Order: sequence, then C-alpha cells, then structure tokens
Amino acid sequence: MVKKNKILVVDDEESIRKSLKMILEYEGYQVYEAVDGYSALDLIEEVFDIDLVLLDIKLPGMDGIEVLSEIKKKPYSPEVIMISGHGTIKVAVEATKLGAFDFLEKPLQRERVLLSVRNALNHSRLREENIDLRKRAEKKYELIGEHPLMKKLWEQILKAAPSNATVLIYGESGTGKELIARAIHKHSLRAKERFVQVNCAAIPEELIESELFGHEKGAFTGATEKKIGKFELANHGTIFLDEVGDMSLKTQSKVLRVLEEGEVQRVGSSQIIKVDVRIIAATNKNLEEEIKKGKFREDLYYRLNVIPIYSPPLRERKEDIPLLVNYFIKCYSEENNIKPKRFSEKAIEVMMKYPWKGNVRELRNVVERLLIMTERDIIDIEDLPEYIRGDSSIYFPDAKNIKSLKEFRELAEKRFIIEKLKENNWNISKTARAIGTPRSNLYKKLEQYGIKIKVGVGEVIAPPEKAGGEESPNSTGQGGP
Repeated sequence: MVKKNKILVVDDEESIRKSLKMILEYEGYQVYEAVDGYSALDLIEEVFDIDLVLLDIKLPGMDGIEVLSEIKKKPYSPEVIMISGHGTIKVAVEATKLGAFDFLEKPLQRERVLLSVRNALNHSRLREENIDLRKRAEKKYELIGEHPLMKKLWEQILKAAPSNATVLIYGESGTGKELIARAIHKHSLRAKERFVQVNCAAIPEELIESELFGHEKGAFTGATEKKIGKFELANHGTIFLDEVGDMSLKTQSKVLRVLEEGEVQRVGSSQIIKVDVRIIAATNKNLEEEIKKGKFREDLYYRLNVIPIYSPPLRERKEDIPLLVNYFIKCYSEENNIKPKRFSEKAIEVMMKYPWKGNVRELRNVVERLLIMTERDIIDIEDLPEYIRGDSSIYFPDAKNIKSLKEFRELAEKRFIIEKLKENNWNISKTARAIGTPRSNLYKKLEQYGIKIKVGVGEVIAPPEKAGGEESPNSTGQGGP
C-alpha cells in the first residue's frame, strides 16, 4: 500500500481551509486542519510525520512568520508553503530566508497550488533520501569497539578534532586508519566541508603531483584539459593522505610547502594558489626508520607528527571481535536485504584465538564470505576457513597422559606464549602488550618455562614437554626482541 503524503493546512478562514482540503484530498493526500499557529505546532508534534504545511501569514495570536520560524527549529521539519492575501516582497524574502519552500498569493489558483505542493513534496523526498544516504555512509565508517584501547583512541580523536593541528595516524594495514581520519573530520569545525582522501601508494609517482596539486592543459603529454588538484578540492576542509610514507621526496617537499605557507602550484603553472586545508596523514611504515634510510623528509615528519594517534591492531583488542562480527552481519544483511545469520559461541571463541594479521579488514571479509557461503542460519566452527580453525587447537596439548590440571594449564600457557612470541616477531614488549600482561610478568614466565630468546638472532629455545611423553622441538624465527 502506497503511503499517503500528509499535508497540514493552517488558515483562520474556514472557507480557505475547506477549499484546499477538497482539492488536496481529491489528489490523494491526507489533509489536517489548524485555525492558528499554536494548534498547528501542536498538530505537528502529535501527528509527527507531517510532510508539508500550507501556512497563512496572517493568523490570530502568532503570525505565520513566527510559526514558520518555530517549525524550522525542529529536526526533520516538514516543507512549508506560505500563503498571503496581501504579500509583499519583504515578507516573501523573510519567509524564504527562514526556509519556506514557496510563496502563494490569494486568491489561490488550483493548478498553481498543486504544482507547488508536488514540487515541495519532491524536494522533501529528495532531502530524506539524502539524509538516509548520509546515515548509511556514516554507518559504513563507524569505529566499533569497547576495549580500553578503543576508548583511549576516542579520547584522542575528540581532543584532536576541534583544532587545526595536523594528525599522523600510524598502525598496521586494515586497522581502520581511514575511519579514524573520518571521525576526526566529522567532529571538527570543518565537518560541513569536504573530506578528500588520497591513497599515496595507489598513484604512480609520475602522476601523484598532478593528483595533489592539479595541472594546466598541455603541462605534459596526456594533459588534455586543466585539472583541479586534491588540495584545492579540499579547501576549507580536510585532506587525508593515506600511506604518506610511499610519497616521493620531490612530492614531500611540495606538501611541506602547503603545510608551511598554505600554497599550491599546479603542474605547468606559475600561479600560486592559497588554500586553507587541514592535513591528516596515515602510514603503516616506521617513518623514523624511513628518515634514516633517506626516504622521508625529517622536516615533513615533524610537521605531520604534531598529534600522533596509534591505530591498534585487532590482536590487541580481541574482546571487540564479537561486537565487530555482529556489526558486519547487520551491515551486510541490511545492504543486501537478506535474513541475518549468527555465529555460534564456539565459532566466536575460535575466531578470538586467531591472530588476524589483516586486522579488521580481514575479519570483515571473512564474515561477509561466511554469510554468503553458509546455508544454515547459525555459522559454526566447521564453517570457518581451515586456516582459522587450524589455530584453534594450537595452544592445547593432548590431555590423555596429563595427570593434573596444573600440568595441563602450564603446558597450554607455555605453548600460548611461544605462539604469541612468533606472532610478534619475538618482541617482548609487543608480546606483553598483545596478551595483556606486564613485561616483567612475561619475563618471569619465560624463566619459569625455560624459554630463551637469543638477542639479535630471534631463536626461541624451550625445554622438552614432559607430559604425555611428547617433546617440543626448538622453535626458531627471524627478528630481534
């Protein structure tokens, strides 16, 4: 059944109200009436989803301009068409400034009224669709998590957002650095302006200057027309330089000029263009190491690194995995209009043990794949990819010949620590952070289980596992502590 548009007619003259009601109901609209501004505002609150108001300017008590002003203060306010028996240009201008869609003069003409009503309702529909699309887009870029690391991250975002300071987001691929950048922009004073994203790693070196700063027609082979650069497009807004560590030294010097002088120069042009842009950069590289190698400018690093923000990997906040899984299920189900499925508790437990080297991006892809490929409503352990299931038993020794709970617990803990050392490239500090224990406690555990790490070689040596007659071979890996 098609929803009828609801229209409120506000006029103190009964003949006008009845005439408009008859015309509009004949066209299939649902019509409400009000004799003054106060009852009109009450009706809008009561009915809630009024789509359009036909509002007379001259009303008893509260005039139409005052009523219009009150209507437009409400969130998702209906469109308003003003009606006047003795309208002036001044009143029409004032009504338009307050948000009136149209202005009709009495005596009202049926065709003129209906044309204005149709246009106003179309405008309202487009506005609602735009709001809906914006909400969907914002939902797509939500930062999900309740782990203390995520709460700390949100504190940093909300502190950094209102300023114009440059932000450098660092962390592994797939951790959501773009989402952090968008959150900063959304909560900044530039939120109503553009957010322009540039993936510096995806653009060939010979084209990145043209992408960032634009070019003039004929500046180089293939430049058949003038191009506006990303910095110009982001004027008064925010530019997000993703994978900034992959930018050439020549381009870095020009980005530094934008930061210091607020100036850009198109390729092939001598004209200097002033821009007001906030820069947020992100990298999965260690820029301090890149500086030592001569691949990144030290002065640019210090200008970008005014507010550093760490994007934690998923393995450091595994408690958020159930939240993220449910979020991805809901998003995918809504986007594709399919019945939501759910993951069993055992499947979630297995997923929480997997290291997720691809981080949240990898988790999202796995959830989407399982929602498509699994026929049952409940996704269980056997439905998970083998490489995820394979890790589910890695920490648990064979219990057949283990005599006590203490022995089993110690063997499982030892294997867990060795695997976590492997995942974190044998780095003690990173491993301690990943498993949520103080570094001093981890050193005690290494000593307790006879696990030794040779500095600079990265060789882990563990004594044989006595329980169950099983021996543990020496585990080796690359990288220092």
